[in-house]
Amino acid sequence: MNHDHYPDGYIRHILKSVHTIAVLGASPNDARPSHGVMGFLLGKGYHVIPVNPGHAGKTILGQTVRARLADIEEPIDMVDVFRTASQFGAVVDEVLALDPRPAVLWGQFTVRDDAAAARAEAAGIQVVMDRCPVTEYPVLMLKAS
Repeated sequence: MNHDHYPDGYIRHILKSVHTIAVLGASPNDARPSHGVMGFLLGKGYHVIPVNPGHAGKTILGQTVRARLADIEEPIDMVDVFRTASQFGAVVDEVLALDPRPAVLWGQFTVRDDAAAARAEAAGIQVVMDRCPVTEYPVLMLKAS
C-alpha cells in the first residue's frame, strides 16, 4: 500500500465495515485530540473501547478503560493509535499478538512508520497512517450518502 495517498474507496470501506474500535492512548482530558475523536466515533454509532494503562479501570465518555489491547475481551475491528510514530512498531507487535486480530490499524496525524505498517499488512491487516477518522468521515461517508 502506498501510504502517501489512500483511495477514497479504501478509507470509505474501512469506515463502513468496522464496528468496534479500540482507541489506544485515549485521554479523559477533553482538550486532548484522542478524547474528541473518541466522542466523535461514539456519536457516529461505533463501539469504542479506550486503552490507556494510566487510566485502566476508570471511564472515559462512559466507556471502561483497558490497560492494554490484550485486556479487551471482545474482537476489535480497528485500533486507532494515539502514540508517537516511534512507538508504532511496538503497537504493531501488540496487534499481531491478538487473537483474533483487528482488520484495521489506523495511525493518527503524525503517526507513520512504513516498516511497521508493512509488517501489519503482511499479516493481512489494513493500515492507514497520518490521518484522522474525524476529518475523513465527513468527506467520504457523507459524500457517499
